[in-house]
Amino acid sequence: MPVGNLDLPLMHPVKGVRIGIAEAAIRYKNRRDLAVLEIIHGATVSAVFTQNSYCAAPVLLCRQHLTKATPRYLVINTGNANAGTGSVGMENAQASCAALAKLTQVAAEQVLPFSTGVIGEHLPVDRLVAGLPVALAALNENAWADAASAIMTTDTRPKGASETFEVAGQRYTVTGISKGAGMIRPNMATMLGYVATDVAMAQSVLDALLKSAVNQSFNRITIDGDTSTNDSCVLIATGTAGNAEITRAAGELFEKLEAAVHRVFARLAQLIVRDGEGATKFMTVQVEEGESTDECCDVAYSIAHSPLVKTAFFASDPNWGRIVAAIGNAGLRQLDVSRVRVYLDTVCIVESGGRAPAYTEEQGSAVMKQDEILIRVCLGRGQARDTVYTCDFSYDYVKINADYRS
Repeated sequence: MPVGNLDLPLMHPVKGVRIGIAEAAIRYKNRRDLAVLEIIHGATVSAVFTQNSYCAAPVLLCRQHLTKATPRYLVINTGNANAGTGSVGMENAQASCAALAKLTQVAAEQVLPFSTGVIGEHLPVDRLVAGLPVALAALNENAWADAASAIMTTDTRPKGASETFEVAGQRYTVTGISKGAGMIRPNMATMLGYVATDVAMAQSVLDALLKSAVNQSFNRITIDGDTSTNDSCVLIATGTAGNAEITRAAGELFEKLEAAVHRVFARLAQLIVRDGEGATKFMTVQVEEGESTDECCDVAYSIAHSPLVKTAFFASDPNWGRIVAAIGNAGLRQLDVSRVRVYLDTVCIVESGGRAPAYTEEQGSAVMKQDEILIRVCLGRGQARDTVYTCDFSYDYVKINADYRS
């Protein structure tokens, strides 16, 4: 079951973005599985995608379309990834864009397609196209929560975050949704994520903001170490708040916007981990005193990806040997293990190359029984630090993935 509070907050509308939902029976009947996002003319849009070489047809088409036009519509389906589908998959993605473009009287290149679900099966494009008029008829500014539900696959909860802030008496909004519960080790994106703000921003500023936000959120989570074929993340700046366009990363408005965007992205990313398939523990892996952030991440991911570590945490077994083995497997050159210190929350379990003299098994067991646990590693070789978020592996993770297609 999910770890912690995953309830949707009040999802503030973002002027300039309207959302419509439909039941298209992409995979299952009687469930919302199709969403259309309409973006106001003149908005700025930035996106990042999976680095998986076997990326899905919609990812390839999105990349192409972004080089040709500014997006006006996003079309998102769940239940079918349209990945591993060859030329037919690309034709189906193109057909989806063409159908929506015809209905909305925009160019096909102004539509970005997104899919999530089972890999290797052809998208039932006829059903998707049949659902588009229903989604368009439902377009409104207050459908963010509905969209969060419509893009779910094995998620048990819809995922959303929303904030408002003020500068010089003017209120601004940042709202977003994400989905993902398995096949999570994003690389430049998340499974699916869509965030919008009403602030006006130049393309270069928006691109840089998206990159920085993703790198400290969706690129710092892992459930099972698998990077999806369909990972996509979009940041939209509608410019409807009436501010003078932000053309450089400076000033009070940008600083407050940046902070809000980072908080929204962090919440969306951590919700994915909290809803990880079969998760019972939310684990923060914090690595400090490294020579670089890269090596801190290498150590953090080595711990977070280890099935032995993750199953030990599920069992609340303080088998700290698995943690130090994962640290040693991270590939750090000339690591002086005598300087490494490892903590479970505030309990020091390892120092001077072995078990900390004051550590007791009872201390470790008490921490391991918590729903939320901090694993803190001090490498003793520099000033860099970074953090990765993950979850445990339970029996249910195996059951969910063994039965995924049934």
